[in-house]
Amino acid sequence: MSASLAVPAPGGFGRMTLRLVLIGAVLILALLPALNRLPADSALHVSDFIVSITGKWITYAILALAIDLAWGYAGILSLGHGAFFALGGYAIGMHLMRLIGPRGVYGHPTLPDFMVFLGYQELPWYWLGFDHFPFAILMAMLVPGLLAGVVGFLAFRSRITGVYLSIITQALTYALMLAFFRNDMGFGGNNGFTDFKELLGMPLNTSAARSTLFYASLLLLLGALWLCSWVAQSKLGRVLVAIRDAESRVRFLGYDVTRHKLFVFVLSAMIAGLAGALYVPQVGIINPGEFSPGNSIEAVIWVAVGGRGTLIGALLGAFSVNALKTWLTTVAPDLWLFALGGLFVAVTLFLPRGLIGLFSKAPR
Repeated sequence: MSASLAVPAPGGFGRMTLRLVLIGAVLILALLPALNRLPADSALHVSDFIVSITGKWITYAILALAIDLAWGYAGILSLGHGAFFALGGYAIGMHLMRLIGPRGVYGHPTLPDFMVFLGYQELPWYWLGFDHFPFAILMAMLVPGLLAGVVGFLAFRSRITGVYLSIITQALTYALMLAFFRNDMGFGGNNGFTDFKELLGMPLNTSAARSTLFYASLLLLLGALWLCSWVAQSKLGRVLVAIRDAESRVRFLGYDVTRHKLFVFVLSAMIAGLAGALYVPQVGIINPGEFSPGNSIEAVIWVAVGGRGTLIGALLGAFSVNALKTWLTTVAPDLWLFALGGLFVAVTLFLPRGLIGLFSKAPR
């Protein structure tokens, strides 16, 4: 079956307007790297900063999609998706660290600089294979997916839902943050990974690399949107919505609720992991701070602000909230958390369907 975009049903005019806005936004995003190559004195020139920050927002939008798939359609409110995002980032970070080789400060052909500094004599076994890009990408999906599978199976089998599941996922990401802060874990401790040199033979500090990563992120965003839309509009998606709205009734009808919820939770974690894998080469660093529970909570707020259970709303929320954050943390950094909380309260009270509800209320 073909998948169309999952958007609010009321109002054909609003739905068409939303799709036109989406197509226009994608075209504008696709033009940014090209505009960046124009002369600096050109009126259409886009700065390196705009391209870099927008590429980062695109990976955040993919993370928001993953959360909306699990929360908006299956009712799984995870406060730990930041952990899946960070695990994907660490997977590609390990690959980038392996590629540094003798160009590091200590010049060791195999061990990253932090391992030489800490006295490692050989590469830990769990670092093997990360010198190959396909293996690193595979791990960026499998590790978050495996973790989500284990946690989800134990939780869903025990019929843990609602706030209790949210607390478990939040505790999970906090535990991972504490673990990755330890130097003896072999992941760089507090400093994490940085000073990356290249990816797929391409130096990372060039405009070509910046554009390539930008387009890769945009393609992944479109692919993830199509996949999530296909799931949402399939029979599986309808069952997931029924589970969200009346789980006990669905279970009474004979559906395997655990299997359905586990599938969407694992898929959501794998999408988040891929988003993290594209995030790290663009920002140039990954450290345990990415596991902070606050990051996961903020990502949930993106979805709530945009409008959960719509997919497009998750994208709208991710871009709009992060644009506001970038501007406000520049002019008044101390006010950001107050503004974020106020925004969440205002949307909850006055726009319960999120920003996307503005489109669905358009006249026919």
